[in-house]
Amino acid sequence: MVRNEIISLFHQVGRILHVVANDLAYTNQSLAITKDELERFRLAVRTMERQNPWFTEIHVKQALAGVAIWLNEEKLKEWLADYPVSKSPKNVGIIMAGNIPMVGFHDFLCVILSGHKAHCKLSSQDALLWQAFFQMCEVIDSRISEHYIFSSGLMKDFDAVIATGSNNSAITFKNYFDKYPHIIRQNRTSIAVLSGRETDQDLEALSDDIFSYYGFGCRNVSQIFVPEDFDIQRLFGAFVKYGDYINHNKYMNNYDYYRSLYMLNGENVLENGFILLRIAQDLHAPPAVLNCHRYSAYEKVETFISEKSEQIQVVIGFNGTPFGQAQCPSLTDYADGVDVMSFLDEL
Repeated sequence: MVRNEIISLFHQVGRILHVVANDLAYTNQSLAITKDELERFRLAVRTMERQNPWFTEIHVKQALAGVAIWLNEEKLKEWLADYPVSKSPKNVGIIMAGNIPMVGFHDFLCVILSGHKAHCKLSSQDALLWQAFFQMCEVIDSRISEHYIFSSGLMKDFDAVIATGSNNSAITFKNYFDKYPHIIRQNRTSIAVLSGRETDQDLEALSDDIFSYYGFGCRNVSQIFVPEDFDIQRLFGAFVKYGDYINHNKYMNNYDYYRSLYMLNGENVLENGFILLRIAQDLHAPPAVLNCHRYSAYEKVETFISEKSEQIQVVIGFNGTPFGQAQCPSLTDYADGVDVMSFLDEL
């Protein structure tokens, strides 16, 4: 398939994902698959939580909605205008992370549309969803299968690698893939900076940046900076809509474990029954925990951001990305700021 044919296919897939993500009714006029095929994909979405309890149906649909926004013919063509199709296609290995549903989709999209073949090593956390996605694409146009292969085992016969994992796995990746052109990503997280002039609507939008996907995404906010005179209770008020998280067994276990740990350690922690607000200047935080630091001068926050830049994915709020937009990256928002399309173009 040539690039424009793949774009056309993905545009149709985007419509399907939009229907699934928003629980819309089937209409054969607008979708390129049958009602039964649509229901088969809906079933995969509904059953993901059995494979991975963190991947609830609402979060899987949120991820699909984000992908659907990308899969628009006009947006794809505009994005790709400056990137030629490779005249010497390579086999590009993609080691998928499994922290949020289909988190490796942007890498997959880049490889396919650059003219290379994607060798996808699926994460066990969302393999079922990926397999259902591939099946749906092949129903629309079986030729797309020529542009990728996928497995959960050892990856073989590749010319370049894009790998995402933890800090520890990144070390292994760098050693193992050192002789190949590669992009290796490791742990990152995001922060929010409040000026003190935020409205209640701003803070409610911030709650989406913190709580989406239970906080597992690298674009989730795990550390917030607030002015010294900021009323912390305003945050708790803005977070209320996520109060039912405490009814999720794994989230509740995290909350109870870290609440006990911090109490034993005598740490300064505020709580509201479903989130632990830890007064600390630590960048990373587990689910159910949010680090909070009061600042006296914004210059100190700037210094922190500069020193930790290699660990920060997004800065939300004051002088950064608008509140509520952490999990809404555009096609040009490359992870870690590394232009994957340029990397692929140079192979």
